[in-house]
Amino acid sequence: MNSKFSVPVPKNEPILGYMPGSSELKNLENELKNLKNQVVDIPLVIGGEKIFTENKKQNVMPHNHGHVLANYSIATKEHLEMAVEAAMNAKEEWEAIDWSDRVSIFLRAADLLSTKWRAKLNAATMLGQSKNIMQAEIDSACELIDFFRFNSYYLEQIYMDQPMYSPKGQWNRVVYRPLEGFIFAVTPFNFTSIAGNLPSAPAIAGNTVLWKPASSAVYSAHFLMELFQDAGVPKGVINFIPGKGSDVGKYILPHPDLGGIHFTGSTAVFQHMWKTVGENIANYRSYPRIVGETGGKDFIFVHNSANLQEVTIAALRGSFEYAGQKCSAASRMYVPKSMWPALKENMLKELKNFKMGDAEDKGSMINAVIDRESFVKIDGYLSYVEEAKDAQIITEGSPDDSKGFFIPPTIVMTSNPKFKTMEEEVFGPVLTVYPYDDDKYEETLKLCDETSIYALTGSIFGRDRTAISKAVKILRNASGNFYINDKPTGAVVGQQPFGGARASGTNDKAGSPLNMIRWMSPRSIKENLIPPTQFKYPYMK
Repeated sequence: MNSKFSVPVPKNEPILGYMPGSSELKNLENELKNLKNQVVDIPLVIGGEKIFTENKKQNVMPHNHGHVLANYSIATKEHLEMAVEAAMNAKEEWEAIDWSDRVSIFLRAADLLSTKWRAKLNAATMLGQSKNIMQAEIDSACELIDFFRFNSYYLEQIYMDQPMYSPKGQWNRVVYRPLEGFIFAVTPFNFTSIAGNLPSAPAIAGNTVLWKPASSAVYSAHFLMELFQDAGVPKGVINFIPGKGSDVGKYILPHPDLGGIHFTGSTAVFQHMWKTVGENIANYRSYPRIVGETGGKDFIFVHNSANLQEVTIAALRGSFEYAGQKCSAASRMYVPKSMWPALKENMLKELKNFKMGDAEDKGSMINAVIDRESFVKIDGYLSYVEEAKDAQIITEGSPDDSKGFFIPPTIVMTSNPKFKTMEEEVFGPVLTVYPYDDDKYEETLKLCDETSIYALTGSIFGRDRTAISKAVKILRNASGNFYINDKPTGAVVGQQPFGGARASGTNDKAGSPLNMIRWMSPRSIKENLIPPTQFKYPYMK
């Protein structure tokens, strides 16, 4: 590998403070004002061309659902056919250019996002996905910048991974090709960074992409698409096709040229996609790569040697930041009975300082859930708890959708370790606590491992190292990301590669070379420098 093309060793993007009077706060406030004063008409982008359709849907502010942010175009079957054609037409030239040219585009995207695009993407994420300043900054700015820079670096490291040995008279090497066909990227509402990473990671590796963003987050995705274009992503490399998931998937998933799926979303949708691929397996030109990160029922497990205040803050932050709408959010907690009275009192005391409100309110710790569908689903779980005999809500407040989709941070206590909200993914600000007998620590660890179908994130709190070691061992398969004395959220690119197994996904670790290699098809080449000229081996007479 020519050293003059070496990708700079990346460092994580610094998180800006947005202190009063700071330039970043002024820029953000200006963008918030600007975006609120307009209704954006969002097009499809196919082959680099903007296409506005008659069939449109709205994006509104979750915390003020009467405020329309955008009307976005919906892709039809005709548009999907155009998008496949555009991706396939762009493929040959895109994969043929030097890898350093591809990388330079996404390094430019990182620098643009770090500077002139930072305020706009953060503002769009705050308004469209109801994230407060800090939640937007660590997502739509820092994490996505990290994805662009680290994935570019990983690409070079993979290319440099060559056979250890070439005998005299041979030259052995490996060429890392992009996959045949196009990649179908399906992105979620909850992280703008994931929405940017899922189409761009395969593209960095030389693939062309069809990108279907979550319907409730087309707003920020639109600005991401503009960022890609500003960075110089060629026409047809990433094609932007908003639409209803089932309608888009109905055409795209069985297509013979489907080369891979990059997905983050619900377990049920991912399983349906996998089933559809299986049903069409004989029709594809090659076996599609399927990479997905799905649901979670993430846990905090507390040993009686843990520090009370540390557990309190981890539980509240891990469960209720971004209204519990993180795949990694803590939603079940196992607490020793000896600690529970004091921990309960401490959590309720701290929770009184949690302000719920508008994403722009600098005092808000928790904001609205994404849309009415989510609001109704979460409210249904709370109604179930209220009617149950073996569980109770111990916090105050009621769901309110009069202006925005607000669900107050809710703690449920249950005597049933298999209670519904201990097993099922709620995807909202609801934490269920099961107090266990102190002398049944190991038994309860096994219960934690067996309770949920998911295995995304989890954490153990304690000062007793023997107890921690037992938890690490027993919970070995219970999560793909495991934390010791920390909340189970907040994975950082390059530090904690993210992903889970079981019903939580394929564990291909976003933010690591493990994910990037999935978008490549290695080709081994052996060159014989001195080919034999006769069939006999030397020992033969």
